[in-house]
Amino acid sequence: MSIIELCGLSKSYRVYQKQEGLLASLRGLFRREYRDVHAVRGIDLRVEQGEFVAFLGPNGAGKTTTLKLLSGVISPSGGEARVMGHVPWKRENAYRRRFALVMGQKNQLWWDLPAQESFRLHQQIYRIAPEQFARTRDELTGMLGIGNLLRQPVRELSLGERMKMELTAALLHSPDVLFLDEPTIGLDVVAQHKIQQFLKYYQQHRQITILLTSHYMKDVAALCRRVVVIAKGRIEYNGSLNGIIDSFSGHKVVTLQFATDQSSAGLERFGQIVEDQPPRAKLRVERSALTRTLAAILAQYAVEDVVVEDPPLEEVIASLFTQVERDSGAEAQAASGTDSADASTAGVA
Repeated sequence: MSIIELCGLSKSYRVYQKQEGLLASLRGLFRREYRDVHAVRGIDLRVEQGEFVAFLGPNGAGKTTTLKLLSGVISPSGGEARVMGHVPWKRENAYRRRFALVMGQKNQLWWDLPAQESFRLHQQIYRIAPEQFARTRDELTGMLGIGNLLRQPVRELSLGERMKMELTAALLHSPDVLFLDEPTIGLDVVAQHKIQQFLKYYQQHRQITILLTSHYMKDVAALCRRVVVIAKGRIEYNGSLNGIIDSFSGHKVVTLQFATDQSSAGLERFGQIVEDQPPRAKLRVERSALTRTLAAILAQYAVEDVVVEDPPLEEVIASLFTQVERDSGAEAQAASGTDSADASTAGVA
């Protein structure tokens, strides 16, 4: 059963273009120039109950805008969306009680008050029974290891501790759907790992549906089996984590451990050398030529060990974004050429 359904969802903004200089600023008081920003361009998406889905894309791709649409913070320019049968931007109380939104760069806790005071406010907002509230609060703070920090003002907490408090506040009312926007941004490796472990356990234990945006590929690899890649407001990939590597990477990374007296000279003819630190070397080899290339290397060199791996996920995602940017630039150039040709034809006519 699809718990999140998007059909042709789009969102555009009209942005004022302020010109440089005093004269231009004065002119702008009487005649303003605007441009349209298409943050989300007619996306279709279905997410099933209990899925943990990564929503990836470069800055400005439309990830956060989509989460804001799904949480009802903003309304769309076109298309439809339903989450658990509700239209998010209608902001029905019945819907608000069933989802939570956590944004890594925005706080929902009172800065100068202890977190437990903000938790009490959430209890009143969501009308959580006292016994259920105490049980859920103790369970969450126990799992996150922050029970001893509840009386400490939020401003005195570390970034990692504040994020754990934010997650606790978001989950106090036991939502069915959780939207996470960069939950580990700026955190150190230890804090990232602890939050990853918590989210993984909580999602599996409660079977809630989670949509995660993150620039940290370790978050994605640790938590998500399904990946949705959005760029320029459009979905470019929707499938498994392994499938994205197969679809957008044309090479494998081969690590060779040579015998101590064996030179690696001439290795460049088998692929692109990434690292050459004798007796170890690493090179990129085309997927289609992998078997043939390995056979040729083993026939010519004394190799003690071979490791064949997929390229890092960060590299694959980055190459995908670069390709989308290149294609978008080509489309814009072609459209510009067409408009110029049409204008020229009109002038002749």
